[in-house]
Order: sequence, then structure tokens, then C-alpha cells
Amino acid sequence: MRRLARSVLAAFAVLAAGLASGQAADLSDWASVEKAARGQTVYFNAWGGARNINDYIDWAGDEVEKRYGVKLVHVKLDDTANAVAKVVAEKAAGHDGDGTIDLIWINGENFAAMKRQDLLLAPGWADKLPNWRYVDWKTKPTVLTDFTVPTDGQEAPWGMAKLVFFNDTARDAETGEMPDSFADLVDWTQAFPGRFTYPAPPDFMGSTFLKQALIESVEDPSVLQKAVVETEFDAVTAPLFAALDAMHPNLWRSGRTFPKNKEALRQLLADNEIDIAFAFSPAEASNAIASHELPDTVRSFIFSGGTLSNTHFVAIPYNAAAKEGSLVVANFLISPQAQLHKQDPKVWGDPTVLDTNALPDEYREPFDALDLGVATLKPSELGPALAEPHASWMERLEKEWTRRYGVAN
Repeated sequence: MRRLARSVLAAFAVLAAGLASGQAADLSDWASVEKAARGQTVYFNAWGGARNINDYIDWAGDEVEKRYGVKLVHVKLDDTANAVAKVVAEKAAGHDGDGTIDLIWINGENFAAMKRQDLLLAPGWADKLPNWRYVDWKTKPTVLTDFTVPTDGQEAPWGMAKLVFFNDTARDAETGEMPDSFADLVDWTQAFPGRFTYPAPPDFMGSTFLKQALIESVEDPSVLQKAVVETEFDAVTAPLFAALDAMHPNLWRSGRTFPKNKEALRQLLADNEIDIAFAFSPAEASNAIASHELPDTVRSFIFSGGTLSNTHFVAIPYNAAAKEGSLVVANFLISPQAQLHKQDPKVWGDPTVLDTNALPDEYREPFDALDLGVATLKPSELGPALAEPHASWMERLEKEWTRRYGVAN
């Protein structure tokens, strides 16, 4: 029944708005887009593993329904690849206008796979959204390139990620000065054995740590902006694995086991079993302090040479049944109001994709006044952003890491 009802509505929308499968509406007439979107239900497939993020999506759903008459349904995922697989299956079955997914939270290899297989709404819609004028595409180039793959306006940015480390400053006398690079970290583990670890890949944070270490270890980082060449992999990664070989005997539990994820890593810090944890969000430590998961003496730090950074996006499948509604939701997610609410560490703490200096006073001043949290580094303190390697490096790194160090947790 759900499939039939959505098929009828989708067919009516195509006839009324003149949309062909895979094409966006005429975004030069935004009022017409909003009119067509009213009454639509947008099935937003997004990771559902964090309560604060789920709460934010619920808030956004309330707002778009109140403002635009669009109902947003959060379809909670544990792996975005499952949504990609569903769109692949629908295309194979000929469901070109009545897909069950309208909007996907996506980046990296999942975006590359959908783009490569022509599973996305036609290029050029994202940078035509009305709120795109606020997006900082000049100093945040990752809003235009996703893991080296040009977005071509096929996904809209809605948040930034930056690798940050954090430690309990109450233990400064015992831990010494925090490392300022991956090489420093290797040396630090020798001076303080058992006081550092990282999640086991293929956990996202474990793989993120590997990529940070790889970028700092390779002779020519530009090689990472291209797909892995198998015959060159061993030579390119030799410095990385030599450093990990030196580090692992000095890890927590001598590297015989690894935490499952960033939450487990953070708990080890809270339990005083390790001295350094890390996350892909500048607000992670502040959020944990606010929720009494970490002591209020914890503070964040970064490597002065830069840490890994990327943007996360929303994309619209080519066969979305609620194309106009999805466009309206994507536009709302990059509005100053939505971005301000999301950056509040009491809500999510996700860094904005907007150029706050270019906002009108009514929007800029609340951003300037926002309390980012006691352990959150200011944007000016976050240091250089290191570009993500080509998506193929993650898979290859994870495979090699597992071959060398994989253990049962």
C-alpha cells in the first residue's frame, strides 16, 4: 500500500511539475518548489547511532513541517551503504520515479559509488539552493570536493568534521607535553607506555586515525589524492607501518586488543586508563563534559601541522518520490537558523559550513555569541585542514591493518 500510494503521488508530481526522473525542479522559481513540496513526506536515510543527532533531526523535521508543510521521516541507518544498495536494487527493478529514499546523509565512498552509477539527482542543484549564498566554499573547499571527488552540485553540505585530540589537564604533571604530530605521538608512547590507543579499524575513528597517520608519514601527500595503485601501495605506506610497528608494543594493553569505537576510547580516558583520546568533532570533549562523561579539566588540542578534515552532505537519489520536499529540506539544513542550532554544543556541536563573517548582523551576532563549550577550540585555533585521501585508500588501509594487527576484541 505504501509503495502504491507513493507511486501515485510521485506520478502526479512529475506530471504537475514537469520533472523527468533524475532531474531537479526549476530552482530559479523557488516559490514553485516550495509549493510543490507542501504535503510531501521526505524519507531521510541518516545514521541513527547518536541521541543528540537524532534529536537534531527531529527538531529539523518539526521546523520544516511548521514552515513548509513537509513531513520529515528519519530512517535510522547503522551503515549508509545499505541505503546505497537499496537505490541500486530499485534501479535494477525499474523503480525510476517511486523510490523509497528521498534524502541521504552521505559522503566519501558512498557518494562516489552513487555518482559513478548515476544514482543521484542530476548535477547542479545544490549550489542553486537559496541558502547556498551563505555557504563558505572559498575557505572550506571540502564543500565542493568529497574525498577528492567533485560534488558537481549533487550533494549539499550540512556540517564539517575536524580531527581533534583531548586530554585531562589535571594529569599534565604526569603526562608531560602533548604530542604535536604523529611522529611526536609515536615518541610519546615510548615515554608513556600503555597510555594511548585507538579504535580498531574498520571502525570509522580507527580508520580516521590511520589516514591522519598516513598523511603525515608519506613522502609525497599528493599521491593520496589519487586512487591507490596496488603496485605502489607497499612503498607508499612503508613509513606508516614502520611507525605503527614501533608504536604498538607501547599501546594500551601492549596493542593486544583495541577499543571498539570512539565511545569506548573516551571511556578509557574517563577511567584514567589512557591519557589521550580523539574524535572527529571539535565539540566532542565539551559535549562529554556537559553530560558528565568526562571531567571538566579535559581540554582539546590539535597537531599544529594540521589534522584531517572533511564535510558531510545530504544527497537526493535520482528516483526520489519527494524531490521538491528533499530540496526544501536540504535548503533548510544550510539556513543560518539550522546551522546555528546544530553548532550549539548543547544540541550537537557540529561546525557550520557557512561563512559566518558574511552573514547579515541578525545571523552573525548569534554565531559570535555562541558558547562553544569549555573544551572546544575556536575556529581560529583548529589549525590547517588536511584533505581526505581518495576513498580507495581507506579500504586498502583497513585491509592491510587487519592483516598485520587484527585481533579479536
